[in-house]
Amino acid sequence: MFGPKQRPTKQPAEKTTATEVPTAPPATLLEIFGDTAKMEGKFEIADSIRVECEVCGELRVGGKLVIAEKGVVKANVETVDAVIQGHYDGTMIATGNVQIAATGRVSGNIKTDSLVITKGGSFKGTVAKVNEDPAANHQPRYLTEDELAEQMTRDNSQVLEPAAVYGKSDGSL
Repeated sequence: MFGPKQRPTKQPAEKTTATEVPTAPPATLLEIFGDTAKMEGKFEIADSIRVECEVCGELRVGGKLVIAEKGVVKANVETVDAVIQGHYDGTMIATGNVQIAATGRVSGNIKTDSLVITKGGSFKGTVAKVNEDPAANHQPRYLTEDELAEQMTRDNSQVLEPAAVYGKSDGSL
């Protein structure tokens, strides 16, 4: 206690190699839950979010939006990916994938390049592709009788005989 102080001995510094690369922290998942919780407003989230309560207003999500089974979202949403296990009502723009689970109920408009509705899931509304050229309006074209006859004549002239299809004169494989 009152004796001479001992100095700590110096230890060599740890060596690090140049090949070690610090790893990025795992993507965070913000969770909002509560049986009676209700949030209203305009929200911007850089990462992913899991909603287990009621959220109304506008949502901008930089990652994945997960609406859990108890979640209710009544909002205009911009996100990368979305998994809907609860209820969604509004307009959604997703640059990635949208999945409606068996317990999911969607009412509204979805703009995405990939929509998957699992058996049991419900979707009531419209869907459009994100990267679709608005100038390329894909409306049905109805042929006149003359155009139809011309197309059928052209198609019939290109019909292959069965032997030509199979490559043998007897028509076998």
